[in-house]
Amino acid sequence: MSIQMKHLVVIGTGLIGGSVALALKRAGCVERITGVGRSVANLEEAVRLGVIDDFSHDIEKAVVDADMVLVAVPVAACEQVFEALAKSLPDKAVITDAGSTKQSVMASAERYLKHPSQFVPAHPVAGSEHSGAAAAFSELFEDKKCILTPNEQTDAKALAQVQALWEAVGARVKIMSAAEHDDVLAAVSHLPHLAAFAIVNAVGKSDHAFRLAAGGFRDFTRIASSSPEMWRDIALCNQSAIVDKIDALQEELSVLRDALKARDGDALLDKFASAKQARDKWMSKYGDKL
Repeated sequence: MSIQMKHLVVIGTGLIGGSVALALKRAGCVERITGVGRSVANLEEAVRLGVIDDFSHDIEKAVVDADMVLVAVPVAACEQVFEALAKSLPDKAVITDAGSTKQSVMASAERYLKHPSQFVPAHPVAGSEHSGAAAAFSELFEDKKCILTPNEQTDAKALAQVQALWEAVGARVKIMSAAEHDDVLAAVSHLPHLAAFAIVNAVGKSDHAFRLAAGGFRDFTRIASSSPEMWRDIALCNQSAIVDKIDALQEELSVLRDALKARDGDALLDKFASAKQARDKWMSKYGDKL
């Protein structure tokens, strides 16, 4: 299914929202894109760069004639956005989002939207440590995964339209439950970010260590340069699943710690080899799609 929109409203015109806008313009799928946000400077820059056509600070006014709305704000802000959307959103308008957690966002949609069946939750698994409209680029989602988490109430036509939107920007769409999404992403996205923050904080207690850090440390900790506010919100919105993953990581670290204290080289080698084998297998199967 292809998609054609007259008026798309992007609430949150940063890296993700801006990149969707650019990709849809490149694909010729939309006539007009309105950006909504708080920063005048960012929105003016988005217009100057051709990311959006116009902008507003008022969600209610911006969406009165929208046929689709993309909510690309931090997940903790979705509740406030949905509350505002409910006041003037056309009945047939379709809503999707780009949040990294899904159960909390779906609960907010159910609480505030007049037609929650028109909301199709999405998570494009793409991004960078950069932010703002100036960081947006149309190729961001090419051959990247986008996970949709509809439920039994989701309108089939709305689901098809949202799937077509994400496919139009180049993403490979996968559908799963919100609970499965939040559990899996806690392991492969949320935990690594928290671990990167923790490692930088641990090492940062010594300026001397930073002076000697090289490429490996840089690569491992790249994601610690991500937005602290955004990751605070993600962590709190997916609290239970992330705590479980932290517990699992701490168990693994405890095994390594005990092996080191016991000078048990065989145990260390077994753990290191197991991790290498698992990562090599993953990279062999999926590395060219990352």
